[in-house]
Amino acid sequence: MASSVGARRTARNSASSRPTQSGQNLVVTVPDGEPDALTIGRRIRHLRTSKGMTLDDLATAIDRAPSQVSTLENGKREPKFSQLQAIARALGASVDDLLSAEPPSERDALEIELERVQRGPLFASLGIEGVRIGKSLPHDALSTILALHRELERLHTERAATPEEARRANAELRDDMRARDNYLPELEQVAKGLLADVGHTSGPLPQRMAAEIAAHLGFTLHYVGDLPHSTRSVIDTRNRRVYLPSKGFRGRSNTRSALLQALASHVLDHTEPRHYGEFLRQRVEANYLAAALMVPEKPGVKFLREAKDERAIAIEDLRDAFGVSFETAAHRFTNLATRHLGIPVHFMKVHESGILHKAYENDGVRFPADALGAVEGQHVCKRWTARQVFDVEDRFNPYAQYTDTPSGTYWCTSRVENTSDGAFSVSVGVPFAHVKWFSGRETTVRTASSCPDESCCRRPPADLIEKWGDYAWPSARPHASMLAAMPSGAYPGVETTEVYRFLERHAPEG
Repeated sequence: MASSVGARRTARNSASSRPTQSGQNLVVTVPDGEPDALTIGRRIRHLRTSKGMTLDDLATAIDRAPSQVSTLENGKREPKFSQLQAIARALGASVDDLLSAEPPSERDALEIELERVQRGPLFASLGIEGVRIGKSLPHDALSTILALHRELERLHTERAATPEEARRANAELRDDMRARDNYLPELEQVAKGLLADVGHTSGPLPQRMAAEIAAHLGFTLHYVGDLPHSTRSVIDTRNRRVYLPSKGFRGRSNTRSALLQALASHVLDHTEPRHYGEFLRQRVEANYLAAALMVPEKPGVKFLREAKDERAIAIEDLRDAFGVSFETAAHRFTNLATRHLGIPVHFMKVHESGILHKAYENDGVRFPADALGAVEGQHVCKRWTARQVFDVEDRFNPYAQYTDTPSGTYWCTSRVENTSDGAFSVSVGVPFAHVKWFSGRETTVRTASSCPDESCCRRPPADLIEKWGDYAWPSARPHASMLAAMPSGAYPGVETTEVYRFLERHAPEG
């Protein structure tokens, strides 16, 4: 028989939620496999006092000193299982009653949480003495102390979302998506169900049909001229409204994409992200579902297979067939290419400054990366298609080239799109062995890149180094993605006060 009850309570561990007087939920978590002496002690005390027994009474019943019972009730020692059996008999209860992870009352839940807080590393780092937890501590004081601690934890977590943490989360998410071939079958099924619900079976998804999806989900659309500047859309779940800009977006003919992305987050039950990794995953999921609605899997795969049979796959053709942007078509191609066509692929979005904004690969291409494996914020080789396309005069036709790299030869097609943040190139590429399926393979443009070898394009010629090495002092203008961590606030990057005031202005009367 084990000396403590921890091993016997493993299956009973859970999290309970109780409302505080302020209306907030207090979550009490019992770690899996860890002794929960505090909760056991509070349950013993609760059962003892409810039966009108004193410490001396219970101590006598189990043949222990009152001080030993007090130690158990205060959670300073976990009882042996034999002690629990004796206590349960004395109190007319079962051992399961004592081992429940549920605090016996709201007050007990608060006291347990405060006790854990004061024993925790964050409180210890403050270098202050804890308060004595007992009946004399007012309920509102107990709630206030816990609220202050929660705010300290929030600020501590916010500060932990440094650029390093952001880059690490990006790298982990990219690894996960590579392992899935950038294909999420569960989201494909959600998209399929939504489209079936509104009767859309084939062809491009028009703005009207996107509005029908909103109506099917119980929302009305409202086009406004004063949408908060930090948002693309705002959903009012109280009044079931979706607010969109009346003037649309730069570079887009309609607001369909923003509407579908907003609805996607609602459909997927996204909540306030707890950390940067969750924020990134929610953004990927919302974008994925929106793209799966605009380019449904079945007709999209049919279109691409026919193009592959004709050896004429072109991202522009996919774009035109479904009425989406080049970037959406490129993203959607990466979702479907490996799973349905057997084609490994890579994707890049690169700012005109040469900074890599986002990327995906499962074809062996080597993106520039930092020590954490993150690629966001890195400089792309000047000889890659994603950089060469900025020097092409013809911006209306696709640009393609072959690039010889240390990891092999890749063919890429690229296009420049203008945004409010400047020009970006969007590129899709494949290994040389798979270029036979694509339009544009006949290009004669070919470059060679030896990056990450600095002699490729990062190290200036020797004569320029000699002439200017001791005299140049440039002031960097890095793109925001280089340093961005998770912005503070309930919704990253959004000015919450501005949003609330906007909703207050537009809320229906009554």
